[in-house]
Amino acid sequence: MEFIADLHIHSYLSRATAKNLNLEHLSLWAQLKGITVVATGDFTHPQWFSELSQKLEPAGEGLFSLKPAYASETAPLVPPSCRAPVRFILSAEISSIYKKGGKTRKVHNVLLAPTLHVVEKINQELSKIGNVASDGRPILGLDSKRLLEIVLEASGDA
Repeated sequence: MEFIADLHIHSYLSRATAKNLNLEHLSLWAQLKGITVVATGDFTHPQWFSELSQKLEPAGEGLFSLKPAYASETAPLVPPSCRAPVRFILSAEISSIYKKGGKTRKVHNVLLAPTLHVVEKINQELSKIGNVASDGRPILGLDSKRLLEIVLEASGDA
C-alpha cells in the first residue's frame, strides 16, 4: 500500500512556527496536499501533549485520527475532491547538544511513539533532564545514545 507521509512537523508551540499550527489545521493541510499520515510533532511539550490527549483517538496500530468534533472545525475548508481520512503518528524532535570525546555535538533526533502512554513515559524521563516546556522542540544536554535508551525503555515499538 502506497501513501504519502510527513513525519517531521511542529506545532504552534515551537519557535518560528505559525500560530494556527494545531491539529485541526494539520488535518486540513494534509488533505489539501494529499498526505495520508502526518506526524504530530512536539509531543514533549506539556500543553501539546494535553491537546493530543484531548483531540486524538486511536485509529489503528500506532495511528490516531482527529475526533469528529475537532475535525468538523476545518472540514468546510476542504474541497470535496480533497476529502480523505488523515492519520496522525505521535512524534517529537529533540535537539541534543552535548560534549563527547572533547567535542560539542549538535544532533536533532526525531522520535515516533505508538501510544500516548508511551509518550507519557518518555516525557517523564525527559523532563528530569531539561525544560521540555520551554519550546516544542526542546534543547537537551543529552547524548543521542542515552536518548535512544530512554525511548526504547518506554517501548520497544518507539
